[in-house]
Amino acid sequence: MKNRNRLLLIAVGLGVLLNPLNSSMISIALTRLQEVYQLDYTAVSWVVFAFYIASSVAQPVMGKASDLFGRRRIFLAGLVVAFAASMLAPFSPGFGWLIVCRIIQSIGTSMMVAVGMAIVRIHIKENQAAALSVLSVFLSGAAAVGPFIGGVIIGWWDWEAVFWVNIPFTAAGFVLAWRSIPADRPEESAVNGRSLAHWLEIMDVKGIVLFAAGLTALLLGVLSFESSGGAASWQILTALGGLTLLAVFVIHELRTASPFIPLRTFARYPAMTRVNVEYMLVNVLYYALFFGLPSYLQAVREVSVFQTGILMLSLGLCSLVAAPFAGRWVDRSGPGPALLLSALLMTFGSLWLVMLNGSWPVASICIALAAFGISNGLSGVGLQAALFQSSPKEIIGVASGVFNTSRYFGTILSSLLTGLIMGGQFSSGGLRRLAVVLTAIALLLIFLNRQRLRAGLR
Repeated sequence: MKNRNRLLLIAVGLGVLLNPLNSSMISIALTRLQEVYQLDYTAVSWVVFAFYIASSVAQPVMGKASDLFGRRRIFLAGLVVAFAASMLAPFSPGFGWLIVCRIIQSIGTSMMVAVGMAIVRIHIKENQAAALSVLSVFLSGAAAVGPFIGGVIIGWWDWEAVFWVNIPFTAAGFVLAWRSIPADRPEESAVNGRSLAHWLEIMDVKGIVLFAAGLTALLLGVLSFESSGGAASWQILTALGGLTLLAVFVIHELRTASPFIPLRTFARYPAMTRVNVEYMLVNVLYYALFFGLPSYLQAVREVSVFQTGILMLSLGLCSLVAAPFAGRWVDRSGPGPALLLSALLMTFGSLWLVMLNGSWPVASICIALAAFGISNGLSGVGLQAALFQSSPKEIIGVASGVFNTSRYFGTILSSLLTGLIMGGQFSSGGLRRLAVVLTAIALLLIFLNRQRLRAGLR
């Protein structure tokens, strides 16, 4: 690979890793944020919710924006936005300001994820598959080691460090991106002679606003109801208002010519819809464990932040080790067997947590973490392959966008599920109840994948 291509790949890699890194590091900081801002777990979960809601909206929007304004501009702007948000977040005077900074940080990091893959595909002509695999390592590796990095830096300093750690990445990424990413000009017809109303229609701003407002209102109403232990009129009205907005969003998306989320695609390709449902369920399982266990270890088992990061490393390492083996297996046998084993491992890991006793050594948690880690490596490769099998080539771009949206839905639902079951505070009983629900979801995945194999789908 030429030296210029290596620089471009490193620049893009430094940018795209920031989104998964910042979505995963925060899992270790939740207990500390509860102490600092005197909040229960349900309230502090908005640090997670805000990031994922903003990411689910920003990534497809920024993908469209790159066609209008150029991918290099969007990538560089994303680095600047992420840098500014990471600098300001530690100085937040209150929890509300911290949420705003997380939203801005999510938008900035999503700008780079949205265009990073396209930049590599367009500008690296030789050994393109190898280049894309390296980029995948940046993405999956950052998510895998995020809790470990978070545990180490919070143990040495404090929660502010999970934001300051972004500064060297964004600074180095900007310098390399400025030097290595070639300038690209969007089509003149896309940026000239277009009215503001036309641009708003292309970007489906109405759909974006309806989706973000509806989802936020629904989560706010449901979580505040659980947190307070009763139903106030404003909580019920907020949840109903969120459902109403989401219903209007669905109607709008079915009618508009340029939908934010192409819902009609699901109806036309049921096999692709099935893959997205499975991906959402897998992420509910994985991220419920990902965000739930660190808080359990610190709040209930009184494990230090540093030791929590070390324990959580087994989840990420097992996922990284399993992924290349999964790739060879899926190439040989198709995604079906790998996805069935993934579901079996998640069932085993969930049942292990159901049986978990406070007298067991803390290290026994690693058995469940290893099962979920290997499962995640298998399902990540298997579901991507299943998506390619079920999606016609002419809509593969749309299919990939919907696939990523399914992931964010899963992570949002996992945080919602954890908050509803745990209420305001983590406990051993709460973890056991959460594990029972996760077991039921894992059993559903076993059923779906057995059906896939019985139908003769590899």
